[in-house]
Amino acid sequence: MEREYIGPMFRTLLQGLSLPVPSACRVCRAWPSVALCADCVEAFAQPVYRCPTCALAIPDTLTSCKTCAKTPTDWDQAFAAVDYGYPWDRLIADFKFRGNPAWARYFAAVMRSAPWVEPALEAADWVVPMPLSRERLRDRGFNQSSLLAKQLYPAKVQETSLLRVIHTPAQSGLPRQQRLHNLQHAFAMEPLNAAAIEGKRVILVDDVMTSGATLGAASQVLRRAGAKHISAMVFARTVTGD
Repeated sequence: MEREYIGPMFRTLLQGLSLPVPSACRVCRAWPSVALCADCVEAFAQPVYRCPTCALAIPDTLTSCKTCAKTPTDWDQAFAAVDYGYPWDRLIADFKFRGNPAWARYFAAVMRSAPWVEPALEAADWVVPMPLSRERLRDRGFNQSSLLAKQLYPAKVQETSLLRVIHTPAQSGLPRQQRLHNLQHAFAMEPLNAAAIEGKRVILVDDVMTSGATLGAASQVLRRAGAKHISAMVFARTVTGD
């Protein structure tokens, strides 16, 4: 990654999150601040070198992680802003499971500061959020991936083509093979809107990547619909990959 590229992007992010509002940082409890202060972003979201195809943090002496070197992913490239760990794991839980969709703004700002995310967004034709099943959407009240996508590049968000047609159990804590089994036939293209994907560069957005099984299943459907290039873009990446 180029230091000349990371520096200005990271400084712009810190300036944007430093606007004074009557709040306290949820990480360090600084007051007055915003929900995520610039000091905590600088401390916990420093860019790191990542595998270009699965976004796993790896030494910068490698060209890819061991898994991707052996088995190609279903998408072409991947981006992640942070590792899934303190303080992001509890903030993500607050975002998804405690009904706090306002975190989408802060997470998307951190995502846009990650290396090469801005050029990828500019080059994309569509930004496609990972869809939720009707059951999950009813329980949660919102689709966290959709909120992230609309903060990343609202003019390019495409939510009418990729559908979640089968409700599956929560994937967290399951081994990769069980995840893959759960996701068989879980996604489909909306017949009337499938043509919008053909020949396009697509960014598939989700909040967390663990094994990549969910992103892979969705990418396969997009590829069959004729997507020319698929990028997986997430806020957080687990440190082990599975």
